[in-house]
Amino acid sequence: MQRYFETELLDVKNFELPKEIYKHAIVVMRAKVGDHFELVTADQKVHLMEVTAITKTAATAKEIEVFEQLTELPVETTIVCGLSKGDKAEFIVQKGTELGADHFVFFKGEYSVAKWDDKKQKKKLARLEKIALAAAEQSHRTTIPTVAYLSSLQELTLAADEKGLIAYEEAAKEGEKGALVTLLKEIKVAPKETKRPKLQAIFGPEGGLAFQEVTALEERGYIRAGLGPRIMRAETAPLYLLSSLSFALELR
Repeated sequence: MQRYFETELLDVKNFELPKEIYKHAIVVMRAKVGDHFELVTADQKVHLMEVTAITKTAATAKEIEVFEQLTELPVETTIVCGLSKGDKAEFIVQKGTELGADHFVFFKGEYSVAKWDDKKQKKKLARLEKIALAAAEQSHRTTIPTVAYLSSLQELTLAADEKGLIAYEEAAKEGEKGALVTLLKEIKVAPKETKRPKLQAIFGPEGGLAFQEVTALEERGYIRAGLGPRIMRAETAPLYLLSSLSFALELR
């Protein structure tokens, strides 16, 4: 069933479909009166809606049922990636959203070839936000991931209640195997609270992270980690981590 997001709490008895939802549900998907779709509101509740009326320019729906659904990772995860060439940022956001990431932050690293000037930043972020929204709808998330940009890793901070991990290929080459396992165990045994534990994971661009970048991050509390014996592409490593989180925390 198609899912959409509404940023505000809605009038469930006579909900007028916003322009974008109308365009997709009525024009593209050809929904008819009596058809159902799901609508997620700002409180993360899912409303089962039924189309009640359609005109050439508008449509209305009413609520049939409301429920909560647990589709978010048990850990609030921020994926921080160095700028890479081509459409890799779009790929990371789309697939990362499907795998449960909550936030994406892109930065210009020492080895980044791609550059986002002020004008390009706005367009890129707007594009990535649309991709995150579509991926969240497709994967039946109850939240839409945020997307941000930093001009340097120096702007990155680690909250007091947040764990920080650096996916560093040199650590993988040296055979480091325990950091990610230890982190997953700590998250898994953490006392259950109203808020999910937080994790911030940093990945370099195609050329990786510079030694001085890693050192500066370690001084601020981040831990370097290897992600297995194979060296992955810039767009693959974040997905490996998210998959590992799901396996360790959701499937056992």
